[in-house]
Amino acid sequence: MMMCRILEILSSVRWGFLAALLMFPVTAAERPMEVKLPTENRHLFSEEPEKFYMYTYRKFEGVESRPWTSGAYGYVRTLRRTPEGIIGTKFHEGIDIKPVKRDKYSRPLDIVMAIAPGEVVYVNPYAGNSNYGKYVVLRHDWGMGEFFSLYAHLATVSCSKGESVTQGAPLGKMGYTGAGINRERAHLHLELGVMMNRDFQRWYDRHFSSKNKHGLHSGLNMIGMNVAEVLIRSNNNPRLTMSQYLRSVPVAYKVTVPRKGTLDIAKRSPWICVGDHSMRSPSWEISFAQSGFPLAIKPSMRRVAKPTLSYLASPSSNHRYHSKGFLLGSGRQASLSKLGLRTISLLTGEF
Repeated sequence: MMMCRILEILSSVRWGFLAALLMFPVTAAERPMEVKLPTENRHLFSEEPEKFYMYTYRKFEGVESRPWTSGAYGYVRTLRRTPEGIIGTKFHEGIDIKPVKRDKYSRPLDIVMAIAPGEVVYVNPYAGNSNYGKYVVLRHDWGMGEFFSLYAHLATVSCSKGESVTQGAPLGKMGYTGAGINRERAHLHLELGVMMNRDFQRWYDRHFSSKNKHGLHSGLNMIGMNVAEVLIRSNNNPRLTMSQYLRSVPVAYKVTVPRKGTLDIAKRSPWICVGDHSMRSPSWEISFAQSGFPLAIKPSMRRVAKPTLSYLASPSSNHRYHSKGFLLGSGRQASLSKLGLRTISLLTGEF
């Protein structure tokens, strides 16, 4: 079932996006993304996705396997048998791309390249400092606010913080640095997403006693979208903008929060603002994808004393499995978990 869903996404037709293009036309300020693949592996656009995604080792109900689907984006790991069938309950924030070239020692030779023009805003050159191993973060702006791409598990880095790069510029070489990877499973882990809050350090100090080694570009402060779907749709439609893509992502749930000024992410990301943000209202309503990615913020006339779940798209036997643990409950009974409340506090700046 899960493999069928991923194949459906990978082979999704271009027509479903026409409505979004008509409803959300490109503004003078916004530019098409025109993102490109970060390595020479182009099988994302083929009928053989198993040649694109790097597998993981899996043992489920006593059966061992190496599914390529676990290298895709989404709920693709840690299978459980539920009333909805067998589902993945562990979320994978990015995609794992297989190498196409190896040396005689089976080390990958693929050069990792920028998916779009941008600025190198962070480089982690120390493999032991992160589960990502050596990784690079770029900032992009297509005219509607900042987005970030992350390139992880690198063997070497060939760019520097503060450097402006063109699309296709080399950032480093694919490797297998970081946690849970060996030479056989060497791959590039790629993410594309947004930064939750520029006041991240204060939030981090409130919840953790360990040192924050990565500043604003910690994985805890970044949340990713379906970068494979972005690459496929941009390849099919070079005029596609980021806001058009994000408006097509289904809303899974909404949370209403007390309004205490403009949210940091709304200041940095005009695409997320829906409705008249200058109007007076007692709260904000924030829409989320199933991944927890924030899709929209709009004024709400509902009065709430604390963050409150105000909409749920689909019932399930266990909401925790479909929300990265942000929600609790089952059926139509749902509420924010401690992890969900902590994430909302980071997004809203209410620490």
